[in-house]
Amino acid sequence: MTPAPNAADLAPKTYAWEIQAMDLKVRAGRKKMAVNGLDLSLSLGTHGLLGPNGAGKTTLIRSLATVLSPAAGDLRLFGTSVSSTGDHRNLRRRIGYLPQEFGYYKRFTVREFIEYMAWLKEVPKKDIPAAVQRAVERVGLADRADQRMKSLSGGMVRRVGIAQAIVNDPTVLLLDEPTVGLDPAQRLRFRELLQELGREACVVVSTHLVEDVAAACSDVILFADGRLVFQGTPDELAAAGSSEDPGDSPLERGYSAVLSTSGPEGGAW
Repeated sequence: MTPAPNAADLAPKTYAWEIQAMDLKVRAGRKKMAVNGLDLSLSLGTHGLLGPNGAGKTTLIRSLATVLSPAAGDLRLFGTSVSSTGDHRNLRRRIGYLPQEFGYYKRFTVREFIEYMAWLKEVPKKDIPAAVQRAVERVGLADRADQRMKSLSGGMVRRVGIAQAIVNDPTVLLLDEPTVGLDPAQRLRFRELLQELGREACVVVSTHLVEDVAAACSDVILFADGRLVFQGTPDELAAAGSSEDPGDSPLERGYSAVLSTSGPEGGAW
């Protein structure tokens, strides 16, 4: 039976964007400004975040997850300024987050771990069993749900990480290098899941794999040296390149072309 909506569910939506950054600056460590003057607005859909190593992608994802606080500028989630509030509990209930590396209790079963994460996300107790079952089914781990985490392969652990990120049916889903450790068949299924999730939420996927973005994302955000250097559809990024640019596909050549013009070291390793 579908639960009755509460007052918050019935309240009118009063914000235009799930994510809105205005001249956002975020530090990585004490000195480096890893995100430097970002203007960005994102709503429903699957958004691919691309960029070279050290571009600031992980710092941006962590700030969107409210793990890092802005150093300057304004970051708004669901119309609420992250900069002006120290209590992020209400925001975090609506966010799903998979970091590059996540901790877990090795003696927990898959089900126990995701139940624990659902509890941390304040999913109502009566809804947790169904939410956990749906999450493990969506990542293809229903047959492994009662195995201990320590017995899983690296790719399976990564899929558990995706499951815990979606167990609360988030409005904003943040995934940092989610396909690390997944085999080709699992990556294909994950792309399908991304497309499905993007119809329900604002999904931001940070990755080095241009082909995943091409297959699953509605738009591309290209980040370099802490700055936004391109935002548009995969086709628009592909059109930015030519046969003379490095890359094995039109999208990779477009990626190379934009980076080569984004700064003095845009094309360097």
